[in-house]
Amino acid sequence: MAVDVLAEQLAGLDALEAAVGRGPGRARRLWASAWPKLMAVAVSLALWQAVAWSGWRPSYVLPGPAEVFGELGALLGDAVFWEAVGITLRRAVTGYAVALVVGVAVGLAVARSKVLRAATGSLITGLQTMPSIAWFPFAILLFKLSEEAILFVVVLGAAPSIANGLIGGIDQVPPLYRRAGRVLGARGLQLDRHVVVPAALPSFVAGLKQGWAFAWRSLMAGELLVVMGTASLGSRLQYARELADAPLLLALMLIVLVIGIAVDSVFSTVDTRLRRRRGLLVE
Repeated sequence: MAVDVLAEQLAGLDALEAAVGRGPGRARRLWASAWPKLMAVAVSLALWQAVAWSGWRPSYVLPGPAEVFGELGALLGDAVFWEAVGITLRRAVTGYAVALVVGVAVGLAVARSKVLRAATGSLITGLQTMPSIAWFPFAILLFKLSEEAILFVVVLGAAPSIANGLIGGIDQVPPLYRRAGRVLGARGLQLDRHVVVPAALPSFVAGLKQGWAFAWRSLMAGELLVVMGTASLGSRLQYARELADAPLLLALMLIVLVIGIAVDSVFSTVDTRLRRRRGLLVE
C-alpha cells in the first residue's frame, strides 16, 4: 500500500516537471523577441522621416531614410567598402582578444590576492570609467600614427571591464563551492578552472559584453583620430565628413551600429542560454 502511494506521488512530481518543461515554441519565442525590435525600428524611421520633412535642417545636411538607404545599397556592392569592414573587424578582434587575455589574467590575480585587490581595485574601476578618447594623445605620443596606437587604446578600453566582470563574479561565488572543490581534490588554478570560474560565468559574460562595447567605441574613436592609409570604417567616416557627404556619413554610421548590435546579440544569446541552463530565466 505504501509503495502504491509513493509511486502515485512520484508520478505526480514527474507530471509537474513535464508541465514546467513545456514552454512556448521556438517560433513563438523568436516572434516575442523580434516584434519589439521591429516596432522600435519602425518608430525610429518614422521619426527620422518626420524630422527630415520638417525642414529643421537642409536635406544635404540631414537627408531622409530613402536617400541614406540608397547610399547604403551602393556601399554593399562596393568591394572597397567590404575591405574597410574587414580592416575594422580585424582590429576589433585583435584588440578584444588581447584585452580578454589581459583582463582575465588581472581579474584572477586581483580576485585571489587581498593585497592586489587593496592596491589596484580602485585603479581598475578608474580605468574603466576613464573616457577612451583621453588616452589617444598619449597613445599617439608613444606609438605615433600607427596600428599599435589604436590597439593600445582598445585594450585599455576593454580590459578593465572584463577584469571587473570576472572579479565581481568570483566575489559572488558561494564559499561552499570552494570547499566542495577542495574536498574533491581541486587546488590552485585547477580550483579556479573547474569550480570558481564556471560558477562566476554569468557575471563574467556580462563583463565580456561590456568589454566589447568599450572596445568597439574605442576602436571607432581611434579610427577617426588616427587616420592612416588604410580605408577602415572610421577613416571613411572622416572622409565623408570632410566632403560633407551626409548620406554616405549616415550610411556608414548605420553599418557601425548594425555591427555593434550584431556582436552584442551574440553575447546576449550566450547569456540567455547560460541563465536558462542554470534555472535563472523565467519563461
